[in-house]
Amino acid sequence: MRRFKLGIGTAMGTAALAAGALALAPTASAVDPTTATLTADCGTYGSGLATLTATQSGTSATITLSSGAIKAPIDVPAGSVSSTLTLSKSGGGTKTFTGNSNPAIPTGSDVTTGPLKGTVAAGDVLEAKSLKLVIFGLITVNCTATSAQSPGPFTF
Repeated sequence: MRRFKLGIGTAMGTAALAAGALALAPTASAVDPTTATLTADCGTYGSGLATLTATQSGTSATITLSSGAIKAPIDVPAGSVSSTLTLSKSGGGTKTFTGNSNPAIPTGSDVTTGPLKGTVAAGDVLEAKSLKLVIFGLITVNCTATSAQSPGPFTF
């Protein structure tokens, strides 16, 4: 009988600790939508559909972008693309997300960059407007959104 009592007490103690940890855990903010698309014009480098995927944790947010609008003309090693994504902010102003975190991109493949990091405030409504890629520190590609994000801007 004593083993049974200890087992119940231990289980109840573990459950109480788990509930306490959940109560003290910081609340995670959610961005909506988490994925959006738009079309972009990258001048002589091409144009087409771009997909943006956003995540948020408190005031930190990341956006990863992939696009068939730009094809890698040569093999691009991981971490060799410096990217700046500019988003318009509802109510005025802009926010930028930056980073050097691209995966390796084989010749002829769609360009992917990110996660690009930025800061947000609760209630920020952001829509991608332009992207600047600097590849190997030598080649600069400037892209401009030619459509609105679908299904809509990111709300943080």
